[in-house]
Amino acid sequence: MNNKHASHQTFPKNWWMEVCLVEELPPTTELEEGLRNGVYLAKLAKFFAPKMVSEKKIYDVEQTRYKKSGLHFRHTDNTVQWLRAMESIGLPKIFYPETTDVYDRKNIPRMIYCIHALSLYLFKLGLAPQIQDLLGKVDFTEEEISNMRKELDKYGIQMPAFSKIGGILANELSVDEAALHAAVIAINEAVEKRIAEQTIVTLRNPNAVLTLVDDHLAQEYQKELWEAKKRKEENARLKNSCISEEERDAYEELLTQAEIQDGINKVNRLAAVDHINAVIREGDPEKTLLALQKPEAQLPAVYPFAAAMYQHELFNLQNQNAMLEDQGYLYSNWSINYVAHEELLIAVEMLSAVALLNQALKTNDLVSVQNQLRSPTIGFNNLDEAYVERYANALLTIKLEALSQGQDSLSWNEIQNCIDMVNFQIQEENDRIVAVGYINEAIDEGNPLKTLDTLLLPTAKIRNVNPDYAQHYQDVLYQAKSQKLRDSESASNVLWLDEIQQAVDEANMDKDRAEKWVTLVIDVNQFLERRKPSDTLSVLTSSSLDANDIIPECANEYYDALLKAKEQKSQNVSGEGSWLKCTLQDQYEYYYNIDSKESSWKMPEDASLKQSWLLGKDIEDIISEITANYIREKIWSASEDLILRFKSTPSGHRLTEEFEARKSFLYDQEASVVKIQAFWKGYKQRKAYSCRQQMFIDNLASIVKIQSWFRMSSARKSYLSRLQFFRDHRNEIVKIQSLLRANKARDDYKTLVGSENPPLTVIRKFVHLLDQSDLDFQEELEVARLREEVVTKIRANQQLEKDLNLMDIKIGLLVKNRITLQDVISHSKKLDKKKGGEMQILNNTENQGIKSLSKERRKTLETYQQLFYLLQTNPLYLAKLIFQMPQNKSTKFMDTVIFTLYNYASNQREEYLLLKLFKTALEEEIKSKVDQVQDIVTGNPTVIKMVVSFNRGARGQNTLRELLAPVVKEIINDKSLIINTNPVDVYKAWVNQLETQTGEASKLPYDVTTEQALTYPEVKNKLEASIENLRRVTDKVLNSIISSLDLLPYGLRYIAKVLKNSIHEKFPDATEDELLKIVGNLLYYRYMNPAIVAPDGFDIIDMTAGGQINPDQRRNLGSVAKVLQHAASNKLFEGENEHLSSMNNYLSETYQEFRKYFQEACNVAEPEEKFNMDKYTDVVTVSKPVIYISIEEIISTHSLLLEHQDAIAPDKNDSLNELLELLGEVPSVESFIGEGAVDPNDPNKENTLSQLSKTEISLSLTSKYDLQDGEAIDGQSLMIKTKKLIIDVIRNQPGNTLTEILETPATPQQDLDHTKDMLSRAIIDSRTPEEMKHSQFMIEDAQLPLEQKKRKIQRNLRTLEQTGHVSSKDKYQDIINEIAKDIRNQRIYRKLRKAELSKLQQTLKGLNEKAAFYAEQINYYDTYIKTCLDNLNRKNTRRSIKLDGKGEPKGPKRAKPVKYTAARLHEKGVLLGIDDLQTNQFKNVMFDIISTEDVGIFEVRAKFLGVEMEKVQLNIQDLLQLQYEGVAVMKMFDKVKVNVNLLIYLLNKKFYGK
Repeated sequence: MNNKHASHQTFPKNWWMEVCLVEELPPTTELEEGLRNGVYLAKLAKFFAPKMVSEKKIYDVEQTRYKKSGLHFRHTDNTVQWLRAMESIGLPKIFYPETTDVYDRKNIPRMIYCIHALSLYLFKLGLAPQIQDLLGKVDFTEEEISNMRKELDKYGIQMPAFSKIGGILANELSVDEAALHAAVIAINEAVEKRIAEQTIVTLRNPNAVLTLVDDHLAQEYQKELWEAKKRKEENARLKNSCISEEERDAYEELLTQAEIQDGINKVNRLAAVDHINAVIREGDPEKTLLALQKPEAQLPAVYPFAAAMYQHELFNLQNQNAMLEDQGYLYSNWSINYVAHEELLIAVEMLSAVALLNQALKTNDLVSVQNQLRSPTIGFNNLDEAYVERYANALLTIKLEALSQGQDSLSWNEIQNCIDMVNFQIQEENDRIVAVGYINEAIDEGNPLKTLDTLLLPTAKIRNVNPDYAQHYQDVLYQAKSQKLRDSESASNVLWLDEIQQAVDEANMDKDRAEKWVTLVIDVNQFLERRKPSDTLSVLTSSSLDANDIIPECANEYYDALLKAKEQKSQNVSGEGSWLKCTLQDQYEYYYNIDSKESSWKMPEDASLKQSWLLGKDIEDIISEITANYIREKIWSASEDLILRFKSTPSGHRLTEEFEARKSFLYDQEASVVKIQAFWKGYKQRKAYSCRQQMFIDNLASIVKIQSWFRMSSARKSYLSRLQFFRDHRNEIVKIQSLLRANKARDDYKTLVGSENPPLTVIRKFVHLLDQSDLDFQEELEVARLREEVVTKIRANQQLEKDLNLMDIKIGLLVKNRITLQDVISHSKKLDKKKGGEMQILNNTENQGIKSLSKERRKTLETYQQLFYLLQTNPLYLAKLIFQMPQNKSTKFMDTVIFTLYNYASNQREEYLLLKLFKTALEEEIKSKVDQVQDIVTGNPTVIKMVVSFNRGARGQNTLRELLAPVVKEIINDKSLIINTNPVDVYKAWVNQLETQTGEASKLPYDVTTEQALTYPEVKNKLEASIENLRRVTDKVLNSIISSLDLLPYGLRYIAKVLKNSIHEKFPDATEDELLKIVGNLLYYRYMNPAIVAPDGFDIIDMTAGGQINPDQRRNLGSVAKVLQHAASNKLFEGENEHLSSMNNYLSETYQEFRKYFQEACNVAEPEEKFNMDKYTDVVTVSKPVIYISIEEIISTHSLLLEHQDAIAPDKNDSLNELLELLGEVPSVESFIGEGAVDPNDPNKENTLSQLSKTEISLSLTSKYDLQDGEAIDGQSLMIKTKKLIIDVIRNQPGNTLTEILETPATPQQDLDHTKDMLSRAIIDSRTPEEMKHSQFMIEDAQLPLEQKKRKIQRNLRTLEQTGHVSSKDKYQDIINEIAKDIRNQRIYRKLRKAELSKLQQTLKGLNEKAAFYAEQINYYDTYIKTCLDNLNRKNTRRSIKLDGKGEPKGPKRAKPVKYTAARLHEKGVLLGIDDLQTNQFKNVMFDIISTEDVGIFEVRAKFLGVEMEKVQLNIQDLLQLQYEGVAVMKMFDKVKVNVNLLIYLLNKKFYGK
């Protein structure tokens, strides 16, 4: 409707509202705008419903806010109050406008119609006048009627008879209004036809001025409007039955525009409510907020900042409601809760109000909080406007507490609880005020019982009320109130609650004081009657008197005075009662009966007082007087502490003031006082001195005698006292002496250990530590025995392992029908023999050593002992020998001879020497064979391989187990862990899973590329999950490695250090990262990586015979190893691994951790420092080094040394050449063990010799240049010999320096002591095992007399001084320092020997367990072979073997040799190049590849122009190991480079048919 229409209707309404409001309204042209803020409407509501609407509830009642800044959303509260007021008086809701119709001017006419209807309804109720009827006062013009007809003609509708439009408006139609009514009639016609499509078209007509029409709800609009029209027609039929046709209004049967809009709104509202319920169930606050904000929902305003609260609260409300059916929309099929529009309207209105209240609380705006609390929309119960400010303060406090606990907003229930709590507090306060009034009334009445009753009222909450004190409460309260009445400044005449509580507490304290007073009186009087002066202090101090009032020194005075006072008081008593009377605060009387123990605050009837007793005041006065007198007397001579005690007494302060005044007077007269005192003291002293002097003169002789006797007596008494003191404290004196000696010994030891030049006197005290005890010999023998067992067990286990590996190969070839079952059975029998003890027989310790061989070979063996000692202690020989041999021979030589020579590093000396060999060999290899930094990584360095092999062996196996076993077991045992980073495999697994689940063939392609597989989201998701699992598991392995640096073998870390330094020395330009990558290649890739991938193969985890790791577990471990390998080498995922590029950041981070780890790993001490070794170590040790080596290995080493003698020892005078010359040619096994050891007619002679060649013997290694009798051959030997002699001398002859001892002749007693010591040593040497005895020259030197030893020492020292080993200038301190070092090393050696003993026992235990595992594997293979035999017997068919041995020739059928030219192998890619030979010469080189009798062993012979040049053996297991370790290229014959992978392929194809 336009403004013209509105103003026409406003004219009568304006007058009516002015009458009702008794207030002049704005002009008609401005009133429509003025009604939007709802102030006039709210005032109108106050007019007809004052109980519902008060002036306080009208927002902006003076319209100041509106005039200043326009409309505010809170102005809608006024309109809402108007609507609720109309609802309260019962006006039908059909007339009500919407809030937005007024606030947003969406439908002003509807508001006007409502006011007209309201006026009529109020008129009928007699509450207001009626608006004048407009019927007949306004006529249609011809123009208006014409406009209406034109619009109706557009829709083909006949013009109805308009006499009353709705009974209110009839004749005011403009052109726009005519179009409106025509459109409305068209809608009614379409609804009547019941075709939803036509109806929606008419509803969409803009002339109908309908809003929020949704095409999707066409059917619902049609149904709702049709039902509404039918209801209206039915009502009109009933109403118009008695009305003439002329008076009828067309809209009595037709739906008006407003009714049509209502129908649309209703349908929209129901749809919107459905949508709101759906989004609430989804749980998204943002979606819920948008749904609530839709105008179709017809809900109050909502606020975005409270979205979460709307979602939470409405979701809870939804869960509380049952299923319902709402206005034709059936929800019975729903299985969820539903919130209807009415509930939503109320809930949203309340929640919005709560949101605004929370916002106001958040800003700490008290005024805003109070206004929100007053809002009727919030719906709080029991809210009293008088206490709104108090509610607001309480809510602010609760809000702060909620925020501190992480709660953003308060719920409606929490706010309501707060209001109820405040109301309860207010009620309590009111109740207490009433109770206080009752108490004051009772006090005024003077009735103690009534006062007590009021004090005990629960609402008063008075504490500590005792019913027995009613009278005293009354007295004290009355006194307090009287005092308050007398106080002119007091603002009130009544006692308030705190004053009442204070009076009650004071009354209770009075009772306590009275009881203390009674106790004092009774105790003191009874004690006086007992007449026991000794109890005076205990009675007085235990009474109520202050302890500071009692001075112990006055105890007798207290007793006498109290007794005297009591006697005087008893003399004047005529009658005696039993009641005591006490007056408190000079106004309250307290009575106590000492017989019945009764007490009363009133004088009891017929009560007689006990007059003979001293009362409390009497006692206190007497005590105070005596105390004051004492203080006055003693204060002049009292100490400061005593003065403080005096001050604490009641009279002390007064007396102190008197004392201070007197002292001040004396200070003022100080000069006079000093003169008087000086004169008096001088007079007294002179008189005393004169008397004393005269007495001495008269008795001079007697005085002399007395002094002599006294001095003698004092001296004797002092001596006897001291003597007795020592006797009484004998044990303590012994302890003190022991402590002093221990301190001295400790200081001497510190000097020995820490001093650079320890004195000879200190060394002499510790020289006995160099003696060898029986325990030393026993431990040495036990270590030697265990070392022998360990070495033997290692060799036996290695042989078993090789045989088992060969058995694996044979069984694998059997499965592929490459060999016969008879071959497998034959090898199995060999294993059974070894398991059954054949190896033990061959290695029996009784057959070891020189004693088992012929006499004539003893000298040869001694030379071999010297040879192997030289090889062991000089690593340069073996280092050169390793690189002179072909690779296949050097590998076997390292695995057998070298590790045997060093006893597998079974003790620290041999580990030290082995590390020196590794260091020397590695430096030699880098110097001669490494041309680029990366050669160490890409190649297969011999020494690196040897180091890794050693540290993975029996000595390093436990380390790998401790390092990796826990985390590897965790990965294997995690059944849910799946790591597959190959997109194609993931894709195929996914396809298989789909087919398994559906039972139908998948339409997806099976063969895809990596890029195609990654296009599927499922593959990506699974790949991401695998990568996440991989990262998590890799972290665990990485942490285990990095946190266990101390577990890494020292030898491996030292070689890593040597490797880094050697590479850096040869390639000084190499960066730190390049060097650390090489270290990482050794420590991680070569040492740890294979153990992670194949923990079962490296004994990291325990596997039963036949047990194995499944493919998924193997893949998981391989994936972890791959990531760690990339991280250790700082290699990112690129190229074919591009799909793993998301882990590149992780790889970089991990590399940094590895980098620190590799740096720390190289930070180790040198072996000399680690193992405490030097050039004299072998001399001072008890036992000689022993190795356990087979005859075959001795002969092989001898042969290799002769073969490469010129390269190893080019100098003819070299010690090695001298020993090899003594040994001569390489002996055969038979000649080595002596003629006749084997029967020449034995048909199995070769087999017997082969077995005998494996016989192990023990060699006690000695130096060919050991000390001999006579002069030593060098300065070091002479130094050792001289030290032995000096030790023998200083044992028996003391002295400050060595020169002094040598120049001073020995006494006969010293000679005798020396002889006894030498005899004792000879006895000990006779019991010493042969291998631990000293050399002959040392025994002969020990038998020399003391003086001869001293002369020999002097000769040796002169020789040593000439060679520069010692100097006489420092009195030969250098040799003294060497002896001190021997003493220190001896202690360290004993400690290390115990550690070695424990370590050997642990190693032996592990070797036995491994041997047991191998035995279990042999049993498993036996079971497998037996099963094969049983199957053959059951089938009874012809096979490739005959079990009786007659079918075919014995032994396997050997494959034919394969021959290739180098050119052909080069074409195949197997051969990559030959050093010093051009490619065009390859056709002249022929290679013959022959399969040997040993399965998996091939012999390759090289011929040039038909002439056989060299031959080499290839082990398929070694090739597979190289392939597994990633070595792509290897050398044969030290000059032929071949591709390892293609060589393995060639051998498989030609010999195994693979």
